Amino acid sequence: MNVLVINCGSSSLKYQLINSDTEEVLAKGLCERIGIEGSAITHQRAGGSKEKTEVDMSDHTQAVKYVIEKLTDPSEGVIKSLEEIDAVGHRIVHGGEKFAGSVLIDEGVMKEIEACSDLAPLHNPANLTGIRSCQKNMPGVPMVGVFDTAFHQTMPKKTYLYGLPYEYYTNYKVRRYGFHGTSHDFVSKRAAEILGKKREDLKIIVCHLGNGASVCAVDHGKSIDTSMGLTPLEGLIMGTRCGDIDPAIVSFLAEKLGVSAEEVIDICNKKSGVLGLSELSSDFRDLAEAAAQGNEMAGIALETYAYRVGKYIGAYTAAMNGVDVIAFTAGAGENNAEVRALIGQYIGYLGTSIDPERNKQRGEEVILSDKGAKVVTMIVPTNEELAIERETVRLTKG
Repeated sequence: MNVLVINCGSSSLKYQLINSDTEEVLAKGLCERIGIEGSAITHQRAGGSKEKTEVDMSDHTQAVKYVIEKLTDPSEGVIKSLEEIDAVGHRIVHGGEKFAGSVLIDEGVMKEIEACSDLAPLHNPANLTGIRSCQKNMPGVPMVGVFDTAFHQTMPKKTYLYGLPYEYYTNYKVRRYGFHGTSHDFVSKRAAEILGKKREDLKIIVCHLGNGASVCAVDHGKSIDTSMGLTPLEGLIMGTRCGDIDPAIVSFLAEKLGVSAEEVIDICNKKSGVLGLSELSSDFRDLAEAAAQGNEMAGIALETYAYRVGKYIGAYTAAMNGVDVIAFTAGAGENNAEVRALIGQYIGYLGTSIDPERNKQRGEEVILSDKGAKVVTMIVPTNEELAIERETVRLTKG
């Protein structure tokens, strides 16, 4: 069967059409910089070259439209019609406590996903847009939701509870959930495989560093802590999100700016992070280029970002009482040598011994640390799409 995997991020949409019998990727692509100047779609069919087209994508609805056009295009596509797609797997960011695993999507599931949108305002609406667009174009095709929060359900109470009155958890489920679970699960498994070891025998820290970013402590195969919380706003400084801040800042700014708390949270989600710090861009490639040309605030934004990642790596080393492997993944983690080098300045005490030449690699499985390093540091490209495809097949065939 052919499975179309849709992975909507806050400013991107990755897609793959996969033959589930062979797990061959028939076609794949990336819509990037959605809602940002210079948006484009890169499409590649199996055995073909990448074709990048600059198009105006103001939102995810337009991005899905371009994906469908590419897949069925007479010259670039791999299928004659959408009838050749047997199932669709969707990445869903927030499932609250309602979803501890993947599910077949129906109207009830859609309502539950929408109910969680206030917890993931940049993602769940985008995920729902992808689902609705696919349902409209492929009526009757089964669809599966794979939740980013599921992998982190193994976190203990000491990890996911906030220092708030316990009744807020029992009544409103205010707790830390964590995100990027599909990626953290896949990368930690793959890191162990590359080293020829079992994940259950290792302490692994996965750094998922994209426009949205999180760090996860995977202790002997289980997520025991991760940087994102009730929403994807907590944790690292990100592309447009502020990450950890003093919560009193919300009311302080609301008073100073004469706006509501909701409007301040919107600023924290959409106008902050490295975009807000640099006053330039949320794209790490833009920042690295600008910093190299002497843009001071672009450099400060990158330094601040790297510092926060380094702090979390240190914290999770303490949480697991040690670390065996540190894996970098996602857009900046896989492809931005400058960002990895900056982070490396803060974790050398662990015995990472990152080789500068190997650190120049982009988008490939690479062990960055010198042979014999106390802690193995590596690049492990994430493959959330393959993980989602496997879950989609499991549920639709079942």
